[in-house]
Amino acid sequence: MELFTKRGYAGTSLDEIAKRARVTKGALYHHFSGKQALFEAAFDTVESHVFDRLEKIMNGPASPWERALAGLRGFLQSCLDPAYQRIAIHEAPVVMGWERWREAEERCSFGLVRTGIQSLIEVGEVDDVPVDVTARLLFGALSSAAIEIASSPEPKKVSAQVEEVLVRLLVGFRRVPPAEHGKAS
Repeated sequence: MELFTKRGYAGTSLDEIAKRARVTKGALYHHFSGKQALFEAAFDTVESHVFDRLEKIMNGPASPWERALAGLRGFLQSCLDPAYQRIAIHEAPVVMGWERWREAEERCSFGLVRTGIQSLIEVGEVDDVPVDVTARLLFGALSSAAIEIASSPEPKKVSAQVEEVLVRLLVGFRRVPPAEHGKAS
C-alpha cells in the first residue's frame, strides 16, 4: 500500500512490491493475479479502514444528528489521508475503471449515507424527504468533496470549507419546530 501511495499505480512495479514484501514475484502471483489485483487489495484495505471508522461513528451512542455531523467530519478527515487520496480518489477510478470503482464506493459508503438519512427521518430530526434520492445526492456531494480536497494544494483549508458548506446543507434539511415556522431568521 505504501508504494501505491507514494508512487501511484503506474510508478510501482511488481519487482518493487516483491522486494518490499521480501518475497519472490512468483509468491506474489501465487496470491494475486497481477499488479491490478494487488492495487485492488490496497484499495479494499483503504476503503475498509474508512468504512470501519465511519460505521463506528454512525452506530455510536450520540444522537442521530450528532452522529451524522461526526460521520461527515470523519469522512472529511479520511479525505486528508495521503493513502486514501492517492489510492481511493485519484488512482482507483483509472486503474479499476469508473464503473467498478463506483460500485465499490457504493458498497462501502452509500449504505452509511442512506442509513444516516433514514435515522434522521425516523427520529424527526429532518423533514420526511425521499431517502434514496436524498442519499444519492448527498453521496454525490461527498464524492465531489473528496475529489476537491484530494486535488487541492491546500487540502486542510478546502476540507474546512467543504465541512462548512455541507453542514449548512444538512441544516437545511432539519425539521423546524412548528412554533418557529414563519419567524424571521
